[in-house]
Amino acid sequence: MKIEELVSQIKLKKSFLCIGLDTDLDKIPKHLLDHEEDPIFSFNKAIIDATHDLCVAYKPNIAFYEAYGLEGWKALERTMEYLNEIYPDIFTIADAKRGDIGNTSTRYAKAFFEALNFDSITIAPYMGRDSVEPFLEFENKHTILLALTSNQGAFDFQTKNIGGHELYKEVLERSKTYKNSEKLMYVIGATKASYLEEVRQIVPESFLLVPGVGAQGGSLQEVCKYGITKDVGLLVNSSRGILYASQGKDFAPMARSKAKSMQEQMEIELAKLN
Repeated sequence: MKIEELVSQIKLKKSFLCIGLDTDLDKIPKHLLDHEEDPIFSFNKAIIDATHDLCVAYKPNIAFYEAYGLEGWKALERTMEYLNEIYPDIFTIADAKRGDIGNTSTRYAKAFFEALNFDSITIAPYMGRDSVEPFLEFENKHTILLALTSNQGAFDFQTKNIGGHELYKEVLERSKTYKNSEKLMYVIGATKASYLEEVRQIVPESFLLVPGVGAQGGSLQEVCKYGITKDVGLLVNSSRGILYASQGKDFAPMARSKAKSMQEQMEIELAKLN
């Protein structure tokens, strides 16, 4: 998907909501486990059907599928086939956090961009340029670098002062020199919203994937205050707060209610751009 198409969807839906499909068999409604042949896909399909008009992106966390072996992988494939066939205007993110050198990165890219047809993938940049650039070779596909994450452990390395500035800033600066760097996006955690002003000084127009609003305590208003651009430039993710709003048979309409609440808050923030 081209960035222009993503921006168009944001304006159409008055939303920059990304819903994380972190589907956990220990948390989904019990009736799905008892009556569905593929409960992971059945749960995902119900969530997607209930929320597709309120969000612009879905982000399956690949670990939640790999944990169930072949059956989990089949459920991921079915989910992606469903999204690409029924809701092709939705931006899809493989939250895979891959990153390896040379041909290995190319194979990861082929797996997620070609075999599964994701629009984007999250990448750990620790191994440097030759672990990232292979992902940037694919047309209309996007690479989302982990820059400043929402977890507490982010302070172990990402904010350490290296040569006069924080390591995450070095990641941002250096990545701009990569071939096809215009296809880059960045993960910036909502719990680090106060850093967004400095992030925007380095990558003023790039899209940012922002996890951590809701269950992790991040503020949508703070994220928008420091991070929004004229083309919005934000994908704010919510996973648990939407997926598990209910564990009963009303799980899908309850998920829709939570997503609608976030969309309405986003509509207010978008109106401030006009």
